[in-house]
Formats: sequence, C-alpha cells, structure tokens
Amino acid sequence: MLALVLLVAVLLVDRADAAPLSGPASRLAALTEDVTDADGRVYDARDDSGRTMDAADIRQAPDGGYLAVYHSLLDDGRFHAAVATSADLRHWTRRHDFGPGTHQPSLAADPSGGWVLAYERDPANHIAVRKYADLDALLGGDPARSFDAPRTLSRCAEGTPSITAVHGDTVELTGHYRADCDTDRQLRATLRDFRHWHAEPDTRLDTAVAAWGNQGNIGDRAPLRLDGRELVLIEGQQRRDDFAGWRTYVYDPRRGLAAPLGLRTEGGSTAFANPSASLLTAPDGAPAVLLSVFVPREGAAPGEAGQLLFWRKL
Repeated sequence: MLALVLLVAVLLVDRADAAPLSGPASRLAALTEDVTDADGRVYDARDDSGRTMDAADIRQAPDGGYLAVYHSLLDDGRFHAAVATSADLRHWTRRHDFGPGTHQPSLAADPSGGWVLAYERDPANHIAVRKYADLDALLGGDPARSFDAPRTLSRCAEGTPSITAVHGDTVELTGHYRADCDTDRQLRATLRDFRHWHAEPDTRLDTAVAAWGNQGNIGDRAPLRLDGRELVLIEGQQRRDDFAGWRTYVYDPRRGLAAPLGLRTEGGSTAFANPSASLLTAPDGAPAVLLSVFVPREGAAPGEAGQLLFWRKL
C-alpha cells in the first residue's frame, strides 16, 4: 500500500511539473506575476471608514468608476460584507453594509442592467444569492430577489461563492464545501428562478490544484476570460491550518491543469489567498487586468499584509 501511495504521489508531481500553460494563461502570468511592475497597486486596501477590504471583488461601474464587494471583521466579532465605490481604485467609499455574518462576496453584472451578489452567510455557513434591479438598489442594499441555498454536499459548511454567469434568473456559480467536515473542496452550482438549487463536486478542479502538493484546503476561486479563453484563479493551501501556506494558481478548464502564479511583491511576501480578477478600464483610460489577493500576515512582508489590489495595462 505504501508503495502505491508513493507511486501516485510521484505521478502527481510529474504531471504538475510538466503542466503546460495555454497561451492566455501564460499571458496572464506574464502580466500579473511581478507586482512591482504593475501600473498601479494598493497594499492593505481599506475603505473610507478604515475597514479592511478583505477578499475584495472589483467590477467596473456603469459610469466608468469601480465597485468593490468585500468583507471586514468588526468589533462585534462577526464578518460584515459591504459594497464600496471608487473613481481611482485607490480611494473607496463604503455605500452599504450587508450585515453581520456575511462574507466572501462575489459580484456580477446582470445583462438586463441589474446586479447579482453572492456571499457566504453564517451561522450554518451556506451560500446566499441576491439580485438587485439596478446600481442604486445594490448600493442601498435593496434586493428584488433573494435565495439562501441549502447545504447539499456538506453538513458543516458551503461557501466562498464566485458567480460565473448570469442568464436572466439563472445564476451559475462555484464555491467550496467542507468535505467530510474536514477540508474544503470545490463545487459548482446552478440557481434557477431563485428557487431551484443544484450543486455538485468539481473533482477535476480539486485534482488539478492538489497535484501541486496542496494538502490543506482548496478554497476561493474566480473566473477570468482572457483572449477568448476561460481561466480560473484559485487558492490552494500547502499545509493544513497554515495560513503561510496559501498559494494562488491559474487553472485552465479546457486542459484540466493548474499552474502556480508566482506573485512577487516589493517586500517578498510569500502567501496569497482569495484571488479574484477582472478586465476593466484603468483610471488613465487604458484597458487593464486587475488582480485582488489577500496577503495573510503569516506570509506577509512588513507593510504588505491585508488586501492587495494591483493592475496592469493590456
């Protein structure tokens, strides 16, 4: 049995080491790995009230400005998700707090002109989805439709949602579930008409990230379409219960392979979690790709812990 385990481990390492990046994935790595060469960057991003903007998901607003959804740990001991606006990606004005027990938010535009927000909600950690008729409704926290998903894959926790598509009242998303109430693994789900929910494990994505030796949680992820190719940024934890062990990977769903994103900061931080990405227009008017990653203090260089936002012109 030991020999078989060792053989499987060797095969996984060989596969990971040899994993070729597609052209778009290679371009994404070239654009984003060197944070010091970014056209703009913000360490320890905070809103105008001083709240941390942890796990921030950034989107372009209809007026050309920017929207961020994020969470903060407040004095009540609870996470609070919030939405903020900005004109320059550096200074953020909080517009609404979605309440205690909301965290890991994801935001997507509805083709009809509205917005869809998903977040993890506790207690009984589960995925919640809210639909807003327009931007004013989002900034005012006034949803037109709401759904709190049942836990169907884990009796302990399901969360870290990421919206991948919105088609009318059908929302496609990904997330994690606490497999065997032990470690986080990937799920994909569909919500139809804000009433019918179906979730299933995404073992292919789990396998691709585990191939790089990640023995802890496989958690937050976010989609990005670059050069016509669907890509996914995803976090993997090298060692259980070790926040210094978080790394970020680029996953190519077409190939079923992942590769590390070797982020390099001024101070040499080594841990990066909760990745998200978006294509947008930079403050100077140029098209750009923006990455948002959380730098845990356990793997952060001095002055670099917290949410890191950085963007690079395309």
